[in-house]
Amino acid sequence: MTINNVDRFKEKIARGELCVGTTVSFTDPAISELIGDAGYDFTWVDMEHCPIDIHTALGHVMAVRGTGAAPFVRVPSTDPVQIKPILELHPAAIIVPQVQSVADVEQVVAACKYPPVGIRGFGPRRGRRFGGQPYPEYLVDADEQIMVIVQIEHIRAVEAIDEILSVEGLDGLCIGFNDLAGSMGLSGQVNDARVIAAAEAVLEKTRQTDKTIGIAMGHDRQAIAHWLDRGLQWISLGGDFNLLYAKLREIAEDVRTLPR
Repeated sequence: MTINNVDRFKEKIARGELCVGTTVSFTDPAISELIGDAGYDFTWVDMEHCPIDIHTALGHVMAVRGTGAAPFVRVPSTDPVQIKPILELHPAAIIVPQVQSVADVEQVVAACKYPPVGIRGFGPRRGRRFGGQPYPEYLVDADEQIMVIVQIEHIRAVEAIDEILSVEGLDGLCIGFNDLAGSMGLSGQVNDARVIAAAEAVLEKTRQTDKTIGIAMGHDRQAIAHWLDRGLQWISLGGDFNLLYAKLREIAEDVRTLPR
Protein backbone atom coordinates (compact mmCIF):
# COMPACT_ATOMS: atom_id res chain seq x y z
CA MET A 1 0.00 0.00 0.00
CA THR A 2 1.15 3.54 -0.72
CA ILE A 3 1.70 5.99 2.12
CA ASN A 4 -0.67 8.50 0.54
CA ASN A 5 -3.53 6.05 -0.16
CA VAL A 6 -3.56 6.96 -3.86
CA ASP A 7 -4.03 3.29 -4.69
CA ARG A 8 -7.26 3.17 -2.66
CA PHE A 9 -8.62 6.16 -4.53
CA LYS A 10 -7.67 4.78 -7.96
CA GLU A 11 -9.08 1.33 -7.18
CA LYS A 12 -12.40 2.78 -6.10
CA ILE A 13 -12.63 4.88 -9.27
CA ALA A 14 -11.78 1.78 -11.34
CA ARG A 15 -14.67 -0.08 -9.69
CA GLY A 16 -17.05 2.67 -10.74
CA GLU A 17 -17.64 3.91 -7.19
CA LEU A 18 -18.02 7.58 -6.27
CA CYS A 19 -15.16 9.09 -4.24
CA VAL A 20 -16.18 11.82 -1.80
CA GLY A 21 -13.95 14.42 -0.17
CA THR A 22 -14.03 17.89 1.35
CA THR A 23 -11.83 20.96 1.62
CA VAL A 24 -9.44 21.47 4.52
CA SER A 25 -8.92 25.10 5.51
CA PHE A 26 -8.09 24.95 9.23
CA THR A 27 -4.46 24.61 10.28
CA ASP A 28 -4.92 21.86 12.90
CA PRO A 29 -4.06 18.54 11.18
CA ALA A 30 -6.55 16.80 13.48
CA ILE A 31 -9.30 18.02 11.14
CA SER A 32 -7.80 15.93 8.32
CA GLU A 33 -7.59 12.88 10.53
CA LEU A 34 -11.22 13.45 11.57
CA ILE A 35 -12.33 13.68 7.93
CA GLY A 36 -10.52 10.46 7.11
CA ASP A 37 -11.96 8.66 10.12
CA ALA A 38 -15.43 9.88 9.10
CA GLY A 39 -15.09 7.79 5.97
CA TYR A 40 -14.19 10.36 3.32
CA ASP A 41 -12.13 9.11 0.40
CA PHE A 42 -9.91 12.16 0.12
CA THR A 43 -9.11 15.52 1.62
CA TRP A 44 -8.54 18.73 -0.35
CA VAL A 45 -5.89 20.76 1.46
CA ASP A 46 -6.34 24.27 0.10
CA MET A 47 -3.13 26.29 -0.26
CA GLU A 48 -4.67 28.58 -2.88
CA HIS A 49 -7.22 30.45 -0.77
CA CYS A 50 -6.61 29.40 2.83
CA PRO A 51 -3.93 30.31 5.43
CA ILE A 52 -2.08 27.01 5.00
CA ASP A 53 1.67 27.07 4.50
CA ILE A 54 3.85 24.13 3.49
CA HIS A 55 4.58 23.09 7.08
CA THR A 56 0.87 22.97 7.86
CA ALA A 57 0.16 21.11 4.61
CA LEU A 58 2.69 18.45 5.59
CA GLY A 59 0.83 17.88 8.86
CA HIS A 60 -2.43 17.43 6.98
CA VAL A 61 -0.90 15.01 4.48
CA MET A 62 0.63 12.90 7.25
CA ALA A 63 -2.53 12.96 9.37
CA VAL A 64 -4.55 10.81 6.98
CA ARG A 65 -1.93 8.15 6.32
CA GLY A 66 -3.64 5.63 8.60
CA THR A 67 -7.23 6.53 7.75
CA GLY A 68 -7.60 5.38 4.16
CA ALA A 69 -8.22 8.91 2.86
CA ALA A 70 -6.03 10.19 0.03
CA PRO A 71 -4.62 13.69 0.70
CA PHE A 72 -4.99 16.08 -2.23
CA VAL A 73 -3.25 19.47 -2.13
CA ARG A 74 -4.44 22.42 -4.18
CA VAL A 75 -1.35 24.47 -4.94
CA PRO A 76 -1.40 28.28 -5.29
CA SER A 77 -0.63 28.44 -9.02
CA THR A 78 0.87 26.78 -12.09
CA ASP A 79 4.36 28.00 -11.13
CA PRO A 80 6.79 25.01 -11.09
CA VAL A 81 8.83 26.71 -8.34
CA GLN A 82 5.79 26.69 -6.05
CA ILE A 83 4.74 23.18 -7.04
CA LYS A 84 8.12 21.48 -6.48
CA PRO A 85 8.34 21.56 -2.66
CA ILE A 86 4.68 20.58 -2.34
CA LEU A 87 5.37 17.45 -4.40
CA GLU A 88 7.95 16.45 -1.78
CA LEU A 89 5.16 16.21 0.81
CA HIS A 90 4.08 13.19 -1.25
CA PRO A 91 0.35 13.89 -1.42
CA ALA A 92 -1.93 11.63 -3.43
CA ALA A 93 -2.70 14.42 -5.87
CA ILE A 94 -1.69 17.92 -6.83
CA ILE A 95 -4.63 20.09 -7.88
CA VAL A 96 -3.66 23.11 -9.96
CA PRO A 97 -6.11 26.01 -10.31
CA GLN A 98 -6.74 28.52 -13.06
CA VAL A 99 -5.27 26.75 -16.07
CA GLN A 100 -6.45 28.41 -19.26
CA SER A 101 -4.54 26.72 -22.09
CA VAL A 102 -2.84 23.54 -23.17
CA ALA A 103 0.49 25.31 -22.55
CA ASP A 104 -0.49 25.84 -18.91
CA VAL A 105 -1.33 22.16 -18.53
CA GLU A 106 1.88 21.03 -20.22
CA GLN A 107 3.86 23.22 -17.82
CA VAL A 108 2.05 21.70 -14.83
CA VAL A 109 2.61 18.12 -15.97
CA ALA A 110 6.29 18.80 -16.67
CA ALA A 111 6.69 20.28 -13.17
CA CYS A 112 5.23 17.13 -11.60
CA LYS A 113 7.16 14.48 -13.55
CA TYR A 114 10.81 13.46 -13.37
CA PRO A 115 13.02 13.53 -16.47
CA PRO A 116 12.85 12.48 -19.22
CA VAL A 117 9.09 13.07 -19.06
CA GLY A 118 9.27 16.34 -17.14
CA ILE A 119 11.55 18.73 -15.29
CA ARG A 120 10.91 17.87 -11.64
CA GLY A 121 14.06 18.26 -9.59
CA PHE A 122 15.20 15.24 -7.62
CA GLY A 123 15.16 15.44 -3.83
CA PRO A 124 12.60 13.03 -2.38
CA ARG A 125 12.36 12.64 1.38
CA ARG A 126 8.97 11.46 2.59
CA GLY A 127 8.14 9.89 -0.78
CA ARG A 128 11.17 7.61 -0.45
CA ARG A 129 10.16 6.78 3.11
CA PHE A 130 13.00 8.83 4.53
CA GLY A 131 15.63 6.64 2.91
CA GLY A 132 13.92 3.32 3.50
CA GLN A 133 13.30 2.83 -0.20
CA PRO A 134 16.23 2.59 -2.65
CA TYR A 135 16.35 5.24 -5.36
CA PRO A 136 15.86 2.81 -8.27
CA GLU A 137 12.83 1.25 -6.56
CA TYR A 138 11.34 4.67 -5.82
CA LEU A 139 11.72 5.80 -9.42
CA VAL A 140 9.88 2.79 -10.84
CA ASP A 141 6.48 4.37 -10.22
CA ALA A 142 7.25 7.75 -8.62
CA ASP A 143 5.45 9.66 -11.38
CA GLU A 144 2.30 7.60 -10.79
CA GLN A 145 2.35 8.04 -7.01
CA ILE A 146 1.06 11.62 -7.26
CA MET A 147 -1.89 12.33 -9.53
CA VAL A 148 -1.80 15.52 -11.58
CA ILE A 149 -5.20 17.22 -11.67
CA VAL A 150 -6.02 20.62 -13.17
CA GLN A 151 -9.07 22.73 -12.50
CA ILE A 152 -11.22 23.71 -15.45
CA GLU A 153 -12.59 26.97 -14.14
CA HIS A 154 -12.17 29.38 -17.05
CA ILE A 155 -14.06 29.51 -20.32
CA ARG A 156 -10.74 29.53 -22.21
CA ALA A 157 -9.92 26.14 -20.71
CA VAL A 158 -13.35 24.86 -21.72
CA GLU A 159 -12.71 26.03 -25.27
CA ALA A 160 -9.34 24.22 -25.27
CA ILE A 161 -10.63 21.06 -23.59
CA ASP A 162 -9.82 18.69 -26.47
CA GLU A 163 -6.18 19.78 -26.51
CA ILE A 164 -5.96 19.70 -22.71
CA LEU A 165 -7.30 16.15 -22.56
CA SER A 166 -4.64 15.06 -25.03
CA VAL A 167 -1.76 16.02 -22.70
CA GLU A 168 0.19 12.92 -21.68
CA GLY A 169 0.76 12.60 -17.94
CA LEU A 170 -2.38 14.50 -16.95
CA ASP A 171 -4.44 12.29 -14.64
CA GLY A 172 -7.65 14.19 -14.26
CA LEU A 173 -9.75 17.34 -14.29
CA CYS A 174 -11.89 19.13 -11.75
CA ILE A 175 -14.62 21.58 -12.70
CA GLY A 176 -14.77 24.78 -10.64
CA PHE A 177 -18.16 26.41 -11.10
CA ASN A 178 -17.71 29.78 -9.42
CA ASP A 179 -14.65 30.93 -11.33
CA LEU A 180 -16.00 29.38 -14.53
CA ALA A 181 -19.16 31.44 -14.18
CA GLY A 182 -17.10 34.55 -13.47
CA SER A 183 -14.98 34.03 -16.58
CA MET A 184 -18.20 33.93 -18.61
CA GLY A 185 -19.41 37.23 -17.19
CA LEU A 186 -21.85 35.41 -14.91
CA SER A 187 -20.32 35.87 -11.45
CA GLY A 188 -22.43 34.21 -8.77
CA GLN A 189 -24.67 32.51 -11.34
CA VAL A 190 -23.33 28.97 -11.10
CA ASN A 191 -26.70 27.50 -12.05
CA ASP A 192 -27.01 29.51 -15.25
CA ALA A 193 -27.77 27.22 -18.19
CA ARG A 194 -24.66 28.42 -20.03
CA VAL A 195 -22.38 27.49 -17.12
CA ILE A 196 -24.05 24.09 -16.75
CA ALA A 197 -23.72 23.44 -20.49
CA ALA A 198 -20.00 24.27 -20.42
CA ALA A 199 -19.45 21.95 -17.46
CA GLU A 200 -21.45 19.18 -19.09
CA ALA A 201 -19.32 19.43 -22.23
CA VAL A 202 -16.13 19.08 -20.16
CA LEU A 203 -17.50 16.09 -18.26
CA GLU A 204 -18.75 14.33 -21.38
CA LYS A 205 -15.46 14.73 -23.23
CA THR A 206 -13.38 13.69 -20.23
CA ARG A 207 -15.36 10.46 -19.80
CA GLN A 208 -14.37 9.55 -23.36
CA THR A 209 -10.75 9.38 -22.18
CA ASP A 210 -8.86 7.53 -19.44
CA LYS A 211 -8.67 10.67 -17.29
CA THR A 212 -10.81 11.11 -14.19
CA ILE A 213 -13.31 13.91 -13.71
CA GLY A 214 -14.45 15.53 -10.47
CA ILE A 215 -16.21 18.64 -9.26
CA ALA A 216 -16.05 20.89 -6.22
CA MET A 217 -19.37 22.19 -4.95
CA GLY A 218 -21.68 22.50 -1.97
CA HIS A 219 -24.01 19.77 -0.73
CA ASP A 220 -26.98 19.83 -3.11
CA ARG A 221 -28.55 16.38 -3.60
CA GLN A 222 -30.42 17.31 -6.77
CA ALA A 223 -27.36 18.87 -8.41
CA ILE A 224 -25.12 15.98 -7.37
CA ALA A 225 -27.60 13.50 -8.85
CA HIS A 226 -27.52 15.49 -12.09
CA TRP A 227 -23.74 15.18 -12.34
CA LEU A 228 -23.70 11.53 -11.29
CA ASP A 229 -26.09 10.77 -14.16
CA ARG A 230 -23.50 12.28 -16.48
CA GLY A 231 -20.62 10.16 -15.25
CA LEU A 232 -19.09 12.13 -12.38
CA GLN A 233 -16.37 10.07 -10.62
CA TRP A 234 -15.39 12.15 -7.59
CA ILE A 235 -16.69 15.15 -5.71
CA SER A 236 -15.32 17.56 -3.12
CA LEU A 237 -18.27 18.69 -1.02
CA GLY A 238 -18.02 21.99 0.81
CA GLY A 239 -15.30 22.43 3.39
CA ASP A 240 -14.47 22.01 7.05
CA PHE A 241 -15.56 25.54 7.95
CA ASN A 242 -18.99 25.59 6.28
CA LEU A 243 -19.84 22.00 7.23
CA LEU A 244 -18.99 22.81 10.84
CA TYR A 245 -20.95 26.07 10.73
CA ALA A 246 -24.02 24.37 9.23
CA LYS A 247 -24.04 21.59 11.83
CA LEU A 248 -23.48 23.97 14.75
CA ARG A 249 -26.30 26.20 13.59
CA GLU A 250 -28.61 23.24 13.01
CA ILE A 251 -28.03 21.91 16.53
CA ALA A 252 -28.48 25.33 18.18
CA GLU A 253 -31.73 25.99 16.32
CA ASP A 254 -33.01 22.50 17.12
CA VAL A 255 -32.35 22.91 20.87
CA ARG A 256 -34.05 26.32 20.94
CA THR A 257 -37.26 24.79 19.59
CA LEU A 258 -37.60 22.41 22.57
CA PRO A 259 -40.60 23.18 24.86
CA ARG A 260 -39.81 24.80 28.20
